[in-house]
Amino acid sequence: MAVTKKESIRQAIAREKALLADLARKETQSQARLAALNEELSAARSDGQVASIPVPRTITDTLVTAQEKISLFLRLFRGRDDVFPKLWTSSKTGRKGYSPACGNEWVRGVCGKPRVKCSDCPNQAFMPLTDQVILDHLQGRHIVGVYPLLKDDTCWFLAADFDKDCWLEDVAAFVDTCRDLGIPAAVERSRSGNGAHVWFFFSSPVSAISARRMGCYLITETMARRHQLAMSSYDRLFPNQDTVPRGGFGNLIALPLQHEPRQAGNSVFLDEAFRPHEDQWTYLASVPRMVPATVESIAQQAARQGKIVGVRFSAVSEDGRDDNPWDRPRTSEAEKTRIVEPVPGEVCAVLAQRLFVEKAGLPSPLLN
Repeated sequence: MAVTKKESIRQAIAREKALLADLARKETQSQARLAALNEELSAARSDGQVASIPVPRTITDTLVTAQEKISLFLRLFRGRDDVFPKLWTSSKTGRKGYSPACGNEWVRGVCGKPRVKCSDCPNQAFMPLTDQVILDHLQGRHIVGVYPLLKDDTCWFLAADFDKDCWLEDVAAFVDTCRDLGIPAAVERSRSGNGAHVWFFFSSPVSAISARRMGCYLITETMARRHQLAMSSYDRLFPNQDTVPRGGFGNLIALPLQHEPRQAGNSVFLDEAFRPHEDQWTYLASVPRMVPATVESIAQQAARQGKIVGVRFSAVSEDGRDDNPWDRPRTSEAEKTRIVEPVPGEVCAVLAQRLFVEKAGLPSPLLN
């Protein structure tokens, strides 16, 4: 079929949009590299000692300008900058979801949705994550997320998701574990207010598998310490994969501090009493970022000790589904767990419609 003049023009427009998007992406990457180099230069001017856990810096200047806040936001909640997910709502059904922001979206003759998936579209013109995109998110013009998993299977942060009725108690126990181990964590109440994300920020990219192992270790350690908590509100980790899935971006996470939920006290960061920090930006500027060596060390030590158990390493799809959990391979890591606490010589149990085990005298790791 011959290409009409209108279709030819549309395709030319799409190519120019893609070129502009690529230039904007490269500019953003250059700005990020420049910021990272400036941070390294500042660190090199110090006494030369590397702390295992960065210490919060003292805030002397309040972040005032929008650009200062955006720069801080992009340093912390940093993922793929060449593409970002944007929330959409169907005007017909009210259904909501996220799709990669694209300059060719719904352009007739160019965009193949919904017949063609965005990841398979030959006319991709994904839009980069720019300062303006973040500003529009913070001011409520749209809702965006980020793909935490980078192309080289590394990440700038890890986030643990808690989203059921008992989230408050579970998060409190989880944060206590982090505090006892000297691992800095930041708690954000979810957009709905009925859950939370616990964030861990890194000073430079960390392999996703090490970051996720650290997160699984913290979950497992919390369960071992507090066997009375089922940690049933724990949902998943972000990134949710160790490696970038073929043809995809990995799971997304919604970015915090969006205008609408923030007015209701949601999507904001909380203090130790689970109250919103009075100045969100001053708090975020004080949050320590872990050095990669610390994350790697925690992950390796936990693996050696067999303490990465009790949570699943699921390969879910990008929309959050885990369609075939029965196909997941069984983990053997639980077999490595050693119980060092004293245990009773006998354990009483009742076999009825189920097996009921008397918990008295049993140590938490054994119950876990």
